Amino acid sequence: MSDFQNIVDRFEIEALRGEFTDTVMMRDPDRLASLFTEDGVWRIPQLAEFVGREQIRAGSKRLQSQWDYFVQTTHPGTIQLEGDTAVGRAYISELARLRDGRSGLNYAVYHDRYQRTKNGWKFAERVYEVRYLDSTPLSGSAQIDSHV
Repeated sequence: MSDFQNIVDRFEIEALRGEFTDTVMMRDPDRLASLFTEDGVWRIPQLAEFVGREQIRAGSKRLQSQWDYFVQTTHPGTIQLEGDTAVGRAYISELARLRDGRSGLNYAVYHDRYQRTKNGWKFAERVYEVRYLDSTPLSGSAQIDSHV
């Protein structure tokens, strides 16, 4: 693999991870599902496992319907390229309040497997690992009047 192709692949995988965060923040389950391979897996241990795009789409809708607000940021992690596959980690910070009044702040790691497809890099698997969780009630509120 050329150094240039290595740079392009890393850039595209990082963009994929950023796109994931954007789809979650914008509550776009169709776009979220499109970021996975047809048989891709999204695992959130102790909460859910979604296999395939349809389950990912439906699961995302179900999770998002529970939110009053949700903010996720992704921080760059590792990427190890192996031809048309890669593995990596992305570091996540999340702030959320659910419609039932529960809220929390957490820091987590996504353990990823990526696959190059004819439509670019996709997630073959994302496994979520919480490293820190604070379920103290949040005192802030979501900005309702967004001018997007």
